[in-house]
Amino acid sequence: MQDYQELKERIKEHEGYVSTVYKDSLGFATIGYGHLIVDGDPYEEGQDYSKVILDEQFEKDFDIALSGAEKILGVSDMNFKAKCVIIEMVFQLGIGGVFKFKKALKAVDEEDWDTAADEMLDSKWSKQTPERAAELSSTMRSCKF
Repeated sequence: MQDYQELKERIKEHEGYVSTVYKDSLGFATIGYGHLIVDGDPYEEGQDYSKVILDEQFEKDFDIALSGAEKILGVSDMNFKAKCVIIEMVFQLGIGGVFKFKKALKAVDEEDWDTAADEMLDSKWSKQTPERAAELSSTMRSCKF
């Protein structure tokens, strides 16, 4: 079993933490470490939630991102750093958002890390979150070492 603790910390750092409902950069209701609020979620505007509850939500969200990344990549052995980049992208964008990175995913499958990184940067996502995209594409590019 892989240890994802470092990845979890990186995602938390990138997402930031807010204990109340807020609107993300695209105007969607969000809480905790970037949890997109959906129908059925117990979170209400104006209420402050405990870190324990929001840490539990993060763990659920991380498991969903991991599962999504494994659907995209398959569960075979692959470069761990590349897998972590895809997991974080699924955490941020959802599985549907990451499926749109067809050329990047093809490059990952072929272990063409430079092309994968270039394709990540050539995206709407990169324009919306340039620092995160730059960091993750750099990590992808470093997979060749």
